[in-house]
Amino acid sequence: MKKNHSPSALGDFLKSRRERLQPSEAGIQPLPGRRRTPGLRREEVSYLANISVTYYAWLEQGKEVNPSPEVLLSIGKALQLDDDEQKHLFDLANVDKTSVVTVPNSEGPDMRVLQQIIDQLHYPSFITDEGTDVIVWNRAAELIVADFGSLPDNERNMMDIMFLKPDYRNRLVNWEGAARYSVAVLRAGFDLYKNNPLYMERFERLTRESVEFVHFWELYEIKQKHVATALFRVPDAQEMEFELHSAAVIDNDPGLHWCFFVPVPGSGTEENLLRLLEQDRQLP
Repeated sequence: MKKNHSPSALGDFLKSRRERLQPSEAGIQPLPGRRRTPGLRREEVSYLANISVTYYAWLEQGKEVNPSPEVLLSIGKALQLDDDEQKHLFDLANVDKTSVVTVPNSEGPDMRVLQQIIDQLHYPSFITDEGTDVIVWNRAAELIVADFGSLPDNERNMMDIMFLKPDYRNRLVNWEGAARYSVAVLRAGFDLYKNNPLYMERFERLTRESVEFVHFWELYEIKQKHVATALFRVPDAQEMEFELHSAAVIDNDPGLHWCFFVPVPGSGTEENLLRLLEQDRQLP
């Protein structure tokens, strides 16, 4: 939900950040003439951000110009905003930062903390990055979804696992529906990530190696992430039915997505899962 920030709040913030930055700190020669205000001039910010002076002036004056995410990123870079300030700029402009994958968490995710959190769940759970690489997972996810720990790092990718790993297809009873939905979700966000070389490398591999992926891709279906159902059949266990829930923007990182599998009530999955985990704990 967008917040109703006043246009003057956006202008005041831009002005405050412009006035704290000197031309020498921004890496440019100051424009000639008497400087009536501290810091950068509007003309200098517009030059650094590659936007028109008039447009930038409108932003500071609080006029309704609806800046795009790309313009806000350029201004943030010109004004040398840190991650918190860049997020604040997006909030003031009523622009959703999570739609812009080019604003990463500069420090990267704290893998140790994420692993500690996810290990507290006995439901199958894992976290992926923007390219759907699985970066942390718990033991239940290994037993039910896929043996992530046995996969090489460059193959621990959910789209690859979905389409290129026969073991996963054999486990997932409703594979066709799940695969079609996954491709439709990929379609919905594809333009956001197509400038990511690793993401595109994975996409091109799928188009080369999976005729099913190409088939679903050519359907041109669009889906947003919502609660879906997965029915798994694992060795020495009955079928288990889960609802797939997801959360995004973990620790303010728009590229991280948390997926957790919640047993469907009344299906016996909760009991079967607890029994399977107990048997696993008793193994040497």
